[in-house]
Amino acid sequence: MTDTVKLLSLAVATPDNIILQTDAAETASRLFSDRFQDFKYLARVFESTGIRKRHVARPLSWFEEPHGWEDRMAAYTEVATELFRRAATGALQRAGIEAHQVDCVVTVSSTGLATPSLEARLAGKMGFRCDIERVPVFGLGCAAGVSGLAIATKMAKSRPGAVVLFVAIELCSLAFRLDELTRPNIIATALFGDGGAACVLRAGESGVVEIESTGEHLFPDSLGIMGWKIDDTGFGIILEQSLPVFAETHLRSAVAGILDRAGLSLSDIDRFICHPGGAKVLAALESALHLDEGSLDIEREVIADYGNMSSPTVLFVLERAIAAGLPRRSALLALGPGFSASCITLKRVA
Repeated sequence: MTDTVKLLSLAVATPDNIILQTDAAETASRLFSDRFQDFKYLARVFESTGIRKRHVARPLSWFEEPHGWEDRMAAYTEVATELFRRAATGALQRAGIEAHQVDCVVTVSSTGLATPSLEARLAGKMGFRCDIERVPVFGLGCAAGVSGLAIATKMAKSRPGAVVLFVAIELCSLAFRLDELTRPNIIATALFGDGGAACVLRAGESGVVEIESTGEHLFPDSLGIMGWKIDDTGFGIILEQSLPVFAETHLRSAVAGILDRAGLSLSDIDRFICHPGGAKVLAALESALHLDEGSLDIEREVIADYGNMSSPTVLFVLERAIAAGLPRRSALLALGPGFSASCITLKRVA
């Protein structure tokens, strides 16, 4: 069908600052061990995550000082804009498309606020047309790499031939808090990193892969599982210890429902490409989806190299999965605040 949407290209970008997990563990111990009595117990998370290093918006020393909204959002605007430029430029170059040919740009980010939005700030430098359609989306969290791509797919499908640029940018590290003596904050210092990814989509063209179907599931009475609390200092993470158990218990039926609405079943999926939220979440995903232990191998490689970057992380996994060779049909899957699951099915282009 000529109106099927194809992914033409995908590119990723990360900040230049790198934190080794061993250095993160040492710094966190120095900052928290004397003030938080459970730190010694929680410190094991720095090893159990399977993370070797992460890329972050600022050098490690920056996180040893207190910060408020102003300097956090100044850092966000500076670094997120640069990551947008690098990821978007890379994706457009791989697609052989000039910036002035882009008709619509969908941008997702939940770790910072910028008004004017990132794509507006870069419009002149990138070379976007003055009539470009802009769709900035906030609040979808880790699921936004999939749900944002679904929004971009719908934009492309509605206008065959139009070029849609999708960009996911997150600077999770800017939410690290010295004043939050809580289990979720300590886990965040061991788990989250920063990065960006961009995709170019168009309907009616050949491409790397066909985007076959999209769907979401919003779980009832689950608002407290994941999200932000917001105060005078900035974002503060909400992360329930029960998340892996919740996923293992409820995810399979939710994904089955999403697929069923697209006329598919779980047995039709040859490979799940998942957002690697953490080592325990990956194990829960394998259990829930009835996958062999260790099946989500690329996901574990990505989290080892980058940590959990929220929304772009699943696109880092997709990039490696494409390079390794996709099977006939794959499912892109991510969980996020709401609590929600987002799923896109992909078909290999012959």
